[in-house]
Amino acid sequence: MSELGELDRPGAPNSPGAWDERSQEWLVTETDADQGPDADATTDHSAAPDPSARGKSGDARSTTPRRTTADPVKALMHRHRDLCERAVDPLEIAAGLEAHGVTDRTAARFRHRDVFSLAEEMYARIPRDGETPKPRASEGGPRPRVDWVLLTLLPGALCTATVVGLHLTHGQARPTVAAAGALAVALALRAALARGPLSPRSGTPATGTSTWTYWLIAYALLGDGLLRTALAGGPDGLPDGTPDAPWPLAAAPLLALTWACAPAAWTTHLLTARARRKLTASRGLEDFAASVRPLLLGTFALFLGALTALLTLTATTLDEPVTYAQTATLGALLLLSRLLAIHRFTHAPAVILTATATAQATALATVFAARLPGCEVLALPVQTLTETWGPGSVQALTCGTGALILLLHATRTLTRASAHAPAEKQ
Repeated sequence: MSELGELDRPGAPNSPGAWDERSQEWLVTETDADQGPDADATTDHSAAPDPSARGKSGDARSTTPRRTTADPVKALMHRHRDLCERAVDPLEIAAGLEAHGVTDRTAARFRHRDVFSLAEEMYARIPRDGETPKPRASEGGPRPRVDWVLLTLLPGALCTATVVGLHLTHGQARPTVAAAGALAVALALRAALARGPLSPRSGTPATGTSTWTYWLIAYALLGDGLLRTALAGGPDGLPDGTPDAPWPLAAAPLLALTWACAPAAWTTHLLTARARRKLTASRGLEDFAASVRPLLLGTFALFLGALTALLTLTATTLDEPVTYAQTATLGALLLLSRLLAIHRFTHAPAVILTATATAQATALATVFAARLPGCEVLALPVQTLTETWGPGSVQALTCGTGALILLLHATRTLTRASAHAPAEKQ
C-alpha cells in the first residue's frame, strides 16, 4: 500500500524530455516565443541533467526545461497570433509585420530574403478549420460609386449658388443668403469627407482637424482683405460680399477649393488603387517604397494642376485677381492632411493644421494689438512682410510651410506597406 501511495503522489515526470509530442510542441513554442530567432544559437543541446538535482525520491528536479529544436518562424507566429488568424492573404501579414517594426534585415534572421517571403510562409502555416479564405481581389480597391462622385461635386455647386445669390441680392437679404450658403457648404464638405476615397479607412473620423480646416478656408475668403484693411486703419464695417467693399471678399479661391473636392477624391482613389497593385507585385519593402514614392508625388502634382486650372477659371469668371500662391499652398496643405488622416496618420495633420491656423490668427492679432499705446512694434514683422510681398504672403508662407512639412512626412509614411493594408484586418 505504501508503494501504491507513492505512485499516486503528484510529482514531476522521471524523463528529462517532454511528456508527449503535444506537450513538447507547446514547450518549444512558449520558450522560443520569448527567446526569438536567436534561440537555437543559445540553446545547449548537449547539456545533461545535473545528478545533484535529484531528490531523495530519485526524481529529476531540473530547473531549466530541455529544448530540442527551435523554430523561430513558429515563435514569430505565436507573438503575432491575432494578425495571422485574421489575415486573408500574405500581403496583410507583411503589412502587419512592417507596422510592428519587422524589416527585410529582420526577415533574414528568420532565413528569408524579405518580409514578403516570411509572410508567405507564415500564411501557409496558419492552421485552418475548413476552407482557406479566398485572397482579396487585386483590382486595387473599390470602384468609383455614383454617390461619392455626386457628394464631391456638391460643395462646389452649393458654393457657386451662394456666390450667385450674393451678386443678385441687396440690402438685408444678403447676410441671410451668406449665412445660409456658408452652412450649406459646410454640411456639404462634411458629407463629401465622410464618403468615398476621402473618408477615413478606419471608420472613425479624424478628430481635432475640422475646426482648423474651416478656419483656414474662412481665412482664404476673408483673411487677406481683413489684413489689408487692418493695416490701413480699418475695418469700418462688415463685408457686404462685393469685391469693391472696404473689406473685400476673395470668392474665387473659395470656389476653386470647393470644386477641388472632386479632383482630390479622384487622385486619392488613383493613389489607393495603384498602391495596392504595386503592393501585390512588389517583392520587398524597399521595392514597394521606391515604386510608391513617384506615384504619390505624381498624384499630388496632378491635384495641384487641377486646382490651378479651377482657380484660373473662377478668377476669370468673377473678375478677381488670381492668387496662385495662397490657393495652391492651402490646397496642398488640406490634401496632404487628408491623405495622412485617411491612412490612419492623424497626429501630424492635427499638429500642422493647428500651428498654421494659430500663426495666421497671431498675424492678425498683432496688427490690432499694435494700436495700443507703446505696442507699435508688434505689427512690424507682418507689416514688413506685407509691404514686401503683399497681404497674401502671410497665407502663402504659413500654408506653404505646413504643406512642405506634411509632404516630407507623407513620403516617409505613405510609402509603407502597412499604410495601404485594410484597416479592419490590421
